[in-house]
Amino acid sequence: MNSTSKIPLPAIPEGTSKEAWRVFGIMSEFVSATERLSYIHPAVSIFGSARTKPDQPYYQLAEEIARLLSDAGFAVISGGGPGIMEAANKGAFYGKSPSVGLNIQLPHEQAGNPYQNISHTFQHFFSRKVMFVKFASAYVVMPGGFGTLDELMEALTLVQTGKTRRIPIILVGSAFWGGMLDWFRTTLIAEKVINPSDMSFIQLIDEPQAVVAAIFKHYETRGFEPSDAERERQLYL
Repeated sequence: MNSTSKIPLPAIPEGTSKEAWRVFGIMSEFVSATERLSYIHPAVSIFGSARTKPDQPYYQLAEEIARLLSDAGFAVISGGGPGIMEAANKGAFYGKSPSVGLNIQLPHEQAGNPYQNISHTFQHFFSRKVMFVKFASAYVVMPGGFGTLDELMEALTLVQTGKTRRIPIILVGSAFWGGMLDWFRTTLIAEKVINPSDMSFIQLIDEPQAVVAAIFKHYETRGFEPSDAERERQLYL
């Protein structure tokens, strides 16, 4: 082969250009959400099942916790949909601080609940999850399914790896979460895939007022605002 000959470039697969331009849509989603939410602080993100009905105890518990947090000065962030998300927004809506819904577009449309002072809709789960972490001073995790577990594990991973600052991660519902925490101890720690100290990232609390008290206790020696170093770290979520 002549040393000056060039190897022909492979043909660009059909649809590649469209995928590349989609990056700009993702960028705009991060920019618009950051601008919309940057003044919402301090805030607590509350997660839980979309299937929980208003007459069920966990709905009522989430609503009470959110109302207490709102009256204590925390904006409350939820996923904006039904179930526990609605309960969280409802409790905050009737409290003193903003109720924030980070809605998601789904193939079967998720209807936003009516208890949102601030509502923002995302197309991508991953950009939505970044906003849950980026603007939260604490996580309160009610009983839920795969989506709730995904959000919980995301938070635990980010804290464990130091990609975000350490914030209170509070599980509500001993009967619901107890088996999972036992499995963490008897299997994950026993198999040495997590450290025993990693369990300190999680608090299990059942009483609404105790949830609020635990968040204040975490911050009693520092302010709710992230330090400059923590802000820099969160740029790489």
